[in-house]
Amino acid sequence: CKQWQQIDTKDKVKVAITKNFLISIYLFIQCYFNIAVNFDFTKNYLDLIVTYASVIYMLSRIDDKKAIVGMYNCAYEFSNGNSDPSFPRLGQMLIEYGHPWKKLSEEFGPHTKSVTEALLSLLMVYPPFMLKNPPMWNASLRFYRIHRIISYNVNSLSSHLFISRYSKCIPDIKECKELNVHPSHGFSSGALRREKRNFLRNALKELTKVLEDEPALLGPKALFVFMALSFSRDEVLWLAENIPKTKTPEDYADSQMAELLYYMEKLRTLLAQHRYVIQRYHLQYLSQYDALALNDTIQGMYVCPEEESVLMSSFVSTLCNHNNPSKVMPTITDLMTQCFCIHQAYTSIGKAPLSLKDYPELATVMNMAQFHTRMMDNVNELLCETADLSILCFHARVFEKLFSQSSEDVSMQRYLTAFPVICSHFSQRLHILCPEETEDIENQSLKLCVTFLEEISRQTCTVVLEICAEQYNLHEKLLPKHSAETISTARNKKLKKSLPKKADVPKEKPGTESLRKDKVIVTNLDKMHQALTELCTSYSICADFTVFKHIIVPAEFLLAQLEIRLNKVIVQMANYNQRTHEIARPSDLLAGIQAYVTSLHSLSCYVNIDVTRLVKSVLLQQMQPLDSYGAQTITTLYTNWFLEGLLRQASSALIVHCPTTQCFVNQNTENEQSFHAEEYSDICGLRSLAELIGPFGLKFLNENLMWHIISQVGELKKLVSDNMDALVQMRANYDNPEAMSDLQKKLTGSENVLKRMTIVGVILSFRSMIQDALEEVNIMDRHCPFLMRPIKCLKDFIYPDGDIKVTLGVYEMASAAGLPCEIDPALVSAIANMQTDNSSIEEEFKITCLLLVFIAVSLPTLCLDPNSFYSREHGGHQNNIHCLATAVNHLAAAMFTVQRKNIQTQLQEFLKVASSILLQLGQNVERVEIKNRDSVYLLLHMIVEQSPFLSQDMLEMCFPYVLLRNAYREVHKTFIHTMG
Repeated sequence: CKQWQQIDTKDKVKVAITKNFLISIYLFIQCYFNIAVNFDFTKNYLDLIVTYASVIYMLSRIDDKKAIVGMYNCAYEFSNGNSDPSFPRLGQMLIEYGHPWKKLSEEFGPHTKSVTEALLSLLMVYPPFMLKNPPMWNASLRFYRIHRIISYNVNSLSSHLFISRYSKCIPDIKECKELNVHPSHGFSSGALRREKRNFLRNALKELTKVLEDEPALLGPKALFVFMALSFSRDEVLWLAENIPKTKTPEDYADSQMAELLYYMEKLRTLLAQHRYVIQRYHLQYLSQYDALALNDTIQGMYVCPEEESVLMSSFVSTLCNHNNPSKVMPTITDLMTQCFCIHQAYTSIGKAPLSLKDYPELATVMNMAQFHTRMMDNVNELLCETADLSILCFHARVFEKLFSQSSEDVSMQRYLTAFPVICSHFSQRLHILCPEETEDIENQSLKLCVTFLEEISRQTCTVVLEICAEQYNLHEKLLPKHSAETISTARNKKLKKSLPKKADVPKEKPGTESLRKDKVIVTNLDKMHQALTELCTSYSICADFTVFKHIIVPAEFLLAQLEIRLNKVIVQMANYNQRTHEIARPSDLLAGIQAYVTSLHSLSCYVNIDVTRLVKSVLLQQMQPLDSYGAQTITTLYTNWFLEGLLRQASSALIVHCPTTQCFVNQNTENEQSFHAEEYSDICGLRSLAELIGPFGLKFLNENLMWHIISQVGELKKLVSDNMDALVQMRANYDNPEAMSDLQKKLTGSENVLKRMTIVGVILSFRSMIQDALEEVNIMDRHCPFLMRPIKCLKDFIYPDGDIKVTLGVYEMASAAGLPCEIDPALVSAIANMQTDNSSIEEEFKITCLLLVFIAVSLPTLCLDPNSFYSREHGGHQNNIHCLATAVNHLAAAMFTVQRKNIQTQLQEFLKVASSILLQLGQNVERVEIKNRDSVYLLLHMIVEQSPFLSQDMLEMCFPYVLLRNAYREVHKTFIHTMG
């Protein structure tokens, strides 16, 4: 149906044009056409012929049009009971125009004289574009352009048509064809066209510089601007439409096309910006020169009919009265333009009272006045006529090739944005007779525009990141880890030790790259800055432009490209190797990112973009598990590394938690670790980690930590269930040594319970360290201090004894800000979400209490492990059992909070059971269990010291303080004191 409507539309246009031709055939034959005398009348006449021929030819290009029309007529007949009334006429038209050019040549027979006269008049105006003999055939060959059929060979078509109708002029036609088509002849020569483009580039550049400096010259020199745009437009289109296979392909390849397009756009922009200057100048020109010249011309005419005299006197009066640009309305100038056109047509008829061809001076003045009138408010229309490059939308491959050639030339990079700006012209290629092309042209325009801008952004982004990488390498040389060698060299020099061998070339000190012996020397960094300057200059052609109602902002493409590449660079800088569990230190990565950000901020000196918004967007994405494109971020990488690399080895006691230095350290074992744990988990490393991944990233890390803790809690509950009976009896008889001794023999999995609790304690200790690091870096205080003060105030006034929902809500907010809380809200939430097979709260409470009993009665088994020795240097035990204190406090507080029970009461019960069991160790003097008894005693003191719910008084009620004092004295005896 759509194709039928298309055919029907063309049919109606054809009928309308044909009727106009039949009605006015007599008038046209008698009319006088000369481009220099009646410009608009002649131009519109030739345009009408081209449009008519184009419509007919487009209709003939539709495949299977007879079948389509027949099928539609059948469908119409089935639906309405009769055939379409226009079907016979349309079918006859399809038959008649089976060979369109033959039929068209017959129809234009009566117009031969008029068309010939109009075409010959072009010789006087366009001599550089015409050949000498014979003028009519050559002009015809150059004039015919089939609308929208760019790939059609117009020269072959026209020459074949002329040969079939004018057999006597065959030699002349062939000669004209040869001169017109051959690439080495006349204005079709590729070398000549190349030189013309070179000339136009320089001319447009000089013209732009002059007009930018003196915009007032746009008034008197506007015609030169339009001429320059028209000449440049013709050269661009010629190159796009003529790329033959020749022995000199360099003549048809232009790597400097971007510069020509750039200055064309600059001139268009100047005309648009200073339109008021042009309007004011030509308004004064019309009233103070054209009106007087027209009046003098009228006065000098020896014959002037009264009607024409009145009409032209009215023109003079109207032009003289409108000398104020603020009072001239567009409708007035449009009316004047239409009046001039009507008068031209009226005086061009053969039997007109006043024949315009007899008064060339009058025709010249009228054409000039008409042009000045159009300059008042039709500048955009004139730009479309003289600088329209929308035909390039049908030459996408050629257009892309020209862009590729220009982008490879470093000197042309500053002009590359002209290519996407040209895509804004493509909307002018739409035609009312081809509505189905709208979507295709729009898609093609946007596709080309986006392709060009993405390529420009990619090149710019590559240079920017290369500069950042170079600055990062320079910054990396200044890191403290590289100072040891310098200090050692200076010390050896001071002590006058032997110098290194000649083969050992000393490293250059940081800063030597800035020393130059000659200013002519150009470094790689200088070249990159020069390239960046060239590329960023291209963004200055316009801040934004419109392509089919889509507002395009070139700088946003650069920001988007930088965002994608910067995310990848940051992840690459982390150097994460999943197989070997290697990753960059957080402090080194933070220093590298800071170096990149510092270099990126210099980009705002080249192009007007918001670098701060870019950096914030990238860093916020890196604080999430995945970025906006679904790729892993440093948050995910560091979370995986700390879980799989550090904490997994800490669970096996290969890495020890060191409370003294607040970090993890490697154990002295036979198997050397692939990394030093203290370099990643010390205060500097964790603070850098908090800076890198922020509160959002730490929340993701905590969620993964909670998952591992919950898996251990689930296993602990199973162990409690397996020993339920024995634990119930132990809870009731903890103060009976004999009964406890018998019941302990029935317990199974004591070591497993302590091992799993130690794992939980290690994870919770690490979580506590990163929470402290988050608080110390003051991220929230720096970014939103107005929010931190209310959070701190709420936390100080909240107590666990109050409404638990309110308490947990405040604690969750405070924990996210890095503030320590008495109850871990994340752990509470994780335990509350555990699957417990629909068990009641009382059953869960019973299991929790028995779990604490299980832990307490299993403490003596720690004395059997030789690694349970307390290290004063580390402030903890060699097998990380000191983390049991953290595990007991946090886990008990969270579980009893979920079960709505009193935390302090239950922890006191745990102290009683644990104290009773440990006191029994003192009675076994000969047993092996007393070997690390003093180190195990210290666990009770650690539990009380770290708990906000217990106090030393409560401990002394259960466990004598003198035993703790003696235990500390014993463990400190073996510590070796060194004097530096």
